Amino acid sequence: MHLTRQAIAERVKAVDVVIEMLDARLPGSSANPMLADLTQAKPKLKLLGKQDLADPLQTEAWLAHYQAQDQTHAIALDAKHQAPVKTLLDACRRLAPTRGESLTKPMRVLICGIPNVGKSTLINRMVGKTAAKAADEAGVTKQEMRYALTDAFYLYDTPGVLWPRIIVAQTGFNLAASGAIGRNAFDDIEVALVLLDYLKTHYPQALQARYKLDHLEALMALEDEALLTHIGKGRGGLLSGGRVDMQKAAEAAIHDFRSGTLGRISLETPAEFAQWLAVGEELDAERTVRKEAFAQAKAEQKKSGQKKRW
Repeated sequence: MHLTRQAIAERVKAVDVVIEMLDARLPGSSANPMLADLTQAKPKLKLLGKQDLADPLQTEAWLAHYQAQDQTHAIALDAKHQAPVKTLLDACRRLAPTRGESLTKPMRVLICGIPNVGKSTLINRMVGKTAAKAADEAGVTKQEMRYALTDAFYLYDTPGVLWPRIIVAQTGFNLAASGAIGRNAFDDIEVALVLLDYLKTHYPQALQARYKLDHLEALMALEDEALLTHIGKGRGGLLSGGRVDMQKAAEAAIHDFRSGTLGRISLETPAEFAQWLAVGEELDAERTVRKEAFAQAKAEQKKSGQKKRW
C-alpha cells in the first residue's frame, strides 16, 4: 500500500485528469480518502461502475452529488455499455478541453480505485483485448500499466488500494458485502446480518420475493438472525439434527446481493453516507485524543522514572 501511494503521488503530477472508479452500489464507501488527498488539485471524473446492479434512483442521486463538486464530472457505466472509450474520452475532454487533440498535447489520464471495483474489466473492454487481468477478487492488478487508447490519449492504471484503517463502521460492512475486501478480513455471518438489516428497511419487497415470505408483515416481524435462519432453511443449508448452517446461509445472502439476484440495490445514499462519515470522524478524533494522551502520559512516566534513578 505504501508503494502504491508513492506511485500514485508521483504519477498524478504529470496527468491531466484523474478517474476514480467507484462501485455504484456504494459510491461513498468505495471512495478511498487517500486518493482524494493525493488528487485534490486535479480535475476528476467519478466513474460509477456496476450501475446495472445498483438502484437507478440512488445512482442518479450520487451522480448529482458529484456533479455539484468543483472540477468534477460523473458518469455511470456497466458491463453492457457499448462505447466506453468514446464515453471516457468525451468526459475527460470536458474536464481538460485543451488536451487530447494532438500528439503534442496528449491527454494523460490516471485511473484508480479500490480493489475489485471493475477497473480491469473496463480497461479490457476499452483496449479491445485482455490487457489487464480481471478477476472477482481483491487486489489483482499488481503494478502500474500504461495504455494508448488513441494516438493522443494515454491511460495509466494503478493497483487497487484500500486504506489502512476504516473509520466509518458501515463502510467496512458495505465493502465486505460488495467483495472489495478479501474474505479473511471479515465474518460472513456478521456482514450478512448487517446487510439484511439495511435491506429490510430499504428493499423489503426484494427480500420478500427472493426468500418466499408470505407478506411484508411476516418479513418485518423477523429479527435479522431469524431472517438469516429462514434463508438457510430455504437454501437447504441444514446440519445434523436439523440445525441451520448459518455460515452457508450468510454466504447465500451475500451472493444474492453481489450477483443481482435480489434486484438492483444500493447500500447507501449521499445523505446517509454523510451522516455515517460525520459520526466516524468524530469517533476517530476522540480516539486520536486518547492515543495522544496515553502517549504523553507514558512519556512523562518514563521521564519521571529516569529522574528517580539519578
